Amino acid sequence: MTPRDASDDPSDTPSGTPFGTPSGSPSGTPGGGRWSDLDRPPLNAASLRRALVRDGGLWTSLDVVPATGSTNTDLAARADELPEGAVLVAEEQSSGRGRLDRRWSAPARSGLFFSVLLKPGSAVPVERWGWLPLLTGVAVATGISRAAGVDTALKWPNDLLVTVGGEERKAGGILAERAGSAGGGGVVVGIGINVTLRAEELPVPGAGSLALAGAVSTDRDTVLRAVLRSLEQWYGDWRGAEGDPVASRLQETYAAGCATLGRKVRAELPGDRSITGEAVAVDGDGRLVLATGDGVQSPVGAGDVVHLRGV
Repeated sequence: MTPRDASDDPSDTPSGTPFGTPSGSPSGTPGGGRWSDLDRPPLNAASLRRALVRDGGLWTSLDVVPATGSTNTDLAARADELPEGAVLVAEEQSSGRGRLDRRWSAPARSGLFFSVLLKPGSAVPVERWGWLPLLTGVAVATGISRAAGVDTALKWPNDLLVTVGGEERKAGGILAERAGSAGGGGVVVGIGINVTLRAEELPVPGAGSLALAGAVSTDRDTVLRAVLRSLEQWYGDWRGAEGDPVASRLQETYAAGCATLGRKVRAELPGDRSITGEAVAVDGDGRLVLATGDGVQSPVGAGDVVHLRGV
């Protein structure tokens, strides 16, 4: 579960301000093009900075760009020079990535697509950094519940599930990657959340959005503030506990909100291998423990987990 190394990713950072043109001043013809959807107003970068960037807080900068290839790639390229707590948000991503290099795409301003730079440093042993995707999942689910009133479950290790029409749908995902040098880098955590995606815009049948799940609010500024405040709290508690998942209550909280536990699943592992069994626990290293039919308990630290239907 250690975040994979992204230090060799090329930078596609736009020129101009630190990460390109701030949102709210999109290029193009006024009143036309992709920015004309009045149901999807742009994020208010100045207001977000006033609410989140403060002395003594985790978030040290917040930039919003109209479009980029990948916010993870952009932050990873500057991981050494930026301080911890840099936040980069894109109104649209053309090369967003999920786990296993899957593409993540959505219409402009239909969701929240952002990355944060975290530098646990010596405060947390490196072997515990693998908890960061799970920590982020807990924080995002908590923030969404508070701001949008949507009950969000977690699919191990880092998918966000909502209920649409009585069915589980994926409304978001998390990708954590090691970035920068050992001395000055850290972990870039990318987060994608479908907020106002409509039924006809769903990229695959299993996708969903906060709006389709009956959100009481789809104001992206409000949701982003809630998620980042929740992430700041959870990260601070975890770092203060030196990454201990028990002392920080991260392990028990993740398990309580994990829709994978108690289900029969198939874990598709590297090397074209797979394990089928009941997901019975998340261990102290953040691995999913499967009880197989032959009575063996197998921890899974990396792979793709499929919830088996009808079980």
